[in-house]
Amino acid sequence: MKKFTLIVLFFFMVTSVFSQARLGITSSIDWTSMLLSAEVTLDLESAGLRLPTGRTQGESILNAGYFNLIRPGITAIQADSSSTIADLISRGEFSAADVDMLASQADSIPPAIRSDMRQMFASWTISLSSVSSPLLRRSSPAPIVRTLNPVSSPAYTGIIVIASESLPIHGMRRSTLPVPCLFPKIWDSDMNLIYDRSMLDLNINTMVRYSTLQNIFANNPSGLSDQLRQTVGDRPLRIFARGVFGIKPTDLIIERSDALLIISSEENRRLLSQGKVVFILDESVLRISFND
Repeated sequence: MKKFTLIVLFFFMVTSVFSQARLGITSSIDWTSMLLSAEVTLDLESAGLRLPTGRTQGESILNAGYFNLIRPGITAIQADSSSTIADLISRGEFSAADVDMLASQADSIPPAIRSDMRQMFASWTISLSSVSSPLLRRSSPAPIVRTLNPVSSPAYTGIIVIASESLPIHGMRRSTLPVPCLFPKIWDSDMNLIYDRSMLDLNINTMVRYSTLQNIFANNPSGLSDQLRQTVGDRPLRIFARGVFGIKPTDLIIERSDALLIISSEENRRLLSQGKVVFILDESVLRISFND
């Protein structure tokens, strides 16, 4: 932690020294890969730098600029149906230091020079699972709901909830496309809570994986892409969502009969606690881009 603090302070010092430097960021959140990606660019002339002697100074400015510019991207991440990371910070459930720590843990590609020799740029990627991790501080998982009247159900290898089209919003007379977040919930049609983040096993940091409709129509016996099979196996339960719920439409509603297939056996309940769940959403909501 002490080393991290010194690095951040150094970046702030570099930023103040070269405050006239023009920096820009192009960022995106890809929910299918669970990555936040960012490319930061530095206009070399605005920083008063000439190559090759100014390369080291340029790299320092880029690194400092990354820390300053990536914060809005991290804090804009939708945590659940009612809160972004920024909302959690304002309520004291997360901190600015947590944001900077996440930024420091990003995978990076070393700085390079554009072909016109006018800009230097570098790239970083942050795993959304690493964002989830500090928000899942818990002593033990909550029990998954059971039923007094279980139904006979096969042992599935995962759960796929298909919600790729506009769905009715619970309690409202309109429909919308479901959108992704870190901690979505699943409700049944009687509005019983079937799945939330408190039910995850202690070593699991990702509740749900997101994918597109085409990845459940692959040309193989399971019909699933290789990436989906890694999460839900070859014999997943496929469910069509019947509605959405929440301030943001992140939480899915499934039929009670489908919920019973999950909660009627220990094997299928364990799929929830192990995060073996995939939401199929419209491709348009799975990638968010923003620039500065």
